[in-house]
Amino acid sequence: MFERLVAYLDSVRERDPAARSRWEILLYPGVLALGMHKIAHWLFEAKMFFLARLVNHLSRWMTAIDIHPGATIGKNFFIDHGFTVIGETAEIGDNVTIYQCVTLGGTNPTNGEGGKRHPTLADNVIVGSGAQVIGPITVGERARVGANAVVTDDVPEGATMIGLKARSTLVPAETWLREFIPYGTPCDEPCEPVPTERVQVLEAELQLLRDEVAALRKGLATPRDVTDHRKNEAQG
Repeated sequence: MFERLVAYLDSVRERDPAARSRWEILLYPGVLALGMHKIAHWLFEAKMFFLARLVNHLSRWMTAIDIHPGATIGKNFFIDHGFTVIGETAEIGDNVTIYQCVTLGGTNPTNGEGGKRHPTLADNVIVGSGAQVIGPITVGERARVGANAVVTDDVPEGATMIGLKARSTLVPAETWLREFIPYGTPCDEPCEPVPTERVQVLEAELQLLRDEVAALRKGLATPRDVTDHRKNEAQG
């Protein structure tokens, strides 16, 4: 048990450059919340639901992290900072990292039965701060959910999701194969191609505005008058 704890603390240290020691990591709210969740989940599996909820509420009061006792969590799960909500039927794989203010939320089943209504996060997923992952969807292995993204559909393996509603961006394999990307977003490269058509339209509008300003300065009526005036100056 001690060796597993040390291995977990070392995995957190690898993902958090602010950590100075294992003792410091033990005080992290995400680490405390995960430890108390293990107790609550054991009580929940034993059908001692009231005690499980009691531990859950105590954990939420201490850490500002709400993990339902029924949630299933794999190895080396790390919540960096707090204010995170994880629903009852959420399933989290190994080496998953979640930043602050993330919700792994559920949908209201139309058939009136509980069932699977929260997301499944595969191994090595990173969820950026403020992201909302909603419904019984699957976030594929090594996928990244960018900050403040809203995800309501399945996420392919290795995809990076951004925006409202979140959409997948094409990220080079050498980027998403890296061991760890803070906040789930490769910030050193543009997330999507530049819309060249829109740029051309804006440049044409900018040129028109410049011509109108030049026309006003010369006391001419329209940009065409400016053009004619330039031609006359060139010929004269």
